[in-house]
Amino acid sequence: MKHVIQLSGGLGSFGAALRVAEKHGTSDMTLLIADTKAEDEDLWRFADDVSRLLQVPLTKVADGRTPWEVFHDQRFLGNDRITPCTKYLKQIPCRKWMKTNAPTDDSVVYIGIEKTKRDRARIPAIARNWKPWRVMFPLCNRWEPELTKEESKARLMALSRWYGIEPPRLYALGYEHNNCAGLCVRAGQKQWKLTLDVQPERFAFAEAQEQSMRDLLGKPVSMLRQRRDGVTYPLPLTELRRQHQATDPCPSVA
Repeated sequence: MKHVIQLSGGLGSFGAALRVAEKHGTSDMTLLIADTKAEDEDLWRFADDVSRLLQVPLTKVADGRTPWEVFHDQRFLGNDRITPCTKYLKQIPCRKWMKTNAPTDDSVVYIGIEKTKRDRARIPAIARNWKPWRVMFPLCNRWEPELTKEESKARLMALSRWYGIEPPRLYALGYEHNNCAGLCVRAGQKQWKLTLDVQPERFAFAEAQEQSMRDLLGKPVSMLRQRRDGVTYPLPLTELRRQHQATDPCPSVA
């Protein structure tokens, strides 16, 4: 049986890999990770540390483009509802590898969904998307109590350090996830404000890229939305920055 860990570079997939190793060993384990060309450099340090701990090499797949290149090619700006970057940079390359290397009747895919109410709600959709492969969620043992996101994060960070691995730096900066260097298009206003505070250079890059898409399409598209008087409006990063700096002109920088 092939045990394929969908290694995201975050704490959840790290915890999933540990549980699979404890139960099945590592001789038939694959650490499958997609390179989106947009990750924080420390994600790769963490992934390499996990690889050394388990003595399983990373199996990297890549489309070769960045999320912004995908948006330009598709002439569509990703947002919290539709993410072509996930489809083209993660799902398609991983499924292509699986079709060649992981027979459906002899392989299991493991996803690092954590046992929080919000994350568990995603399980049915994830399982459907991975058909015909069998999918398991090692961190969602039914006998264990449900955790808040902060409780789960703290537990996994402590576990990582117990094994001598420093968690990815984005967690220390206040992020819930270690993906796309803090510039995930699915993130809400709260995370984008955090990025403006602690990674202003990266915020500026994303702001410029979003404006480039607006110019390309000739439309007021945006990753974010805001509601005023019951009406939903686009909220470009330029406007989010203006609003945030107006209310907090001297943000603290971690």
